[in-house]
Amino acid sequence: MTRTALTAAALLVTLCIGVAAETSVDTGTPPASESQDSTSRQATTSRAHTDVKGAIEGSLRLLMLEHLGRIAFQEKTRRELSGPFFSDYARSVHMPDHWADGDGWFVNYVGHPIHGAAAGYMWIDHDPHGWDEKLFSGGYWASRGRAAAWSAAFSLQFEFGPLSEASIGNVGLNPVSRGWVDHVITPVGAFALMVGEDAIDRSFLKWVERRTTNKFVRGGLRTADTPGRMLSNIANGRAPWFRDGRPLSWDGK
Repeated sequence: MTRTALTAAALLVTLCIGVAAETSVDTGTPPASESQDSTSRQATTSRAHTDVKGAIEGSLRLLMLEHLGRIAFQEKTRRELSGPFFSDYARSVHMPDHWADGDGWFVNYVGHPIHGAAAGYMWIDHDPHGWDEKLFSGGYWASRGRAAAWSAAFSLQFEFGPLSEASIGNVGLNPVSRGWVDHVITPVGAFALMVGEDAIDRSFLKWVERRTTNKFVRGGLRTADTPGRMLSNIANGRAPWFRDGRPLSWDGK
């Protein structure tokens, strides 16, 4: 079986998992009532443990979007979709022996932390207390540490797993493309970016939203200033600017 057929089948399976997942599509419109929103939040936080199944399903949707983007915009990825799948995949998986992987600075030090933060937010979205911890408290650091660990696992799968750059596009077959940079920068950068985005959202964005009711300003700033959370929202079928309990018409009180 050719790599193209196996790749199509793998992406189709991932899409089916995403469609089957019970996700909430929220466009950022106001909830029917404050009491309903409060009831929903209480039901979420009443779970004793993180919903790992939900985090996996959301991460698979994120993975599908990223690979579809690679296939759509990277000619080098499309070029490698033909030929024997398993043998080329096996030859693409190698332990890196140097730092750089041939990608540009922006991809390695901006793009990969964003994609890692999006995976981390998938975990936080299914952590019953992920959004309740006080910023920079002990519980907050523990929560973001677990999210960074999830991001590291997601990154490892993205690099080497059955639905990875190694299997879809044969990244690693060329020795130049084998580097430690992604394995280190993705989880470390994701942790730093999540902390930064949380601080921006809870301090700066809420401060702005108390001073303007303009939905374009609110939605635009949320999207531009929190790119990891934006990507996670999109993969979850939400508007890029989504915030639980804070629709764009949030009164800021």
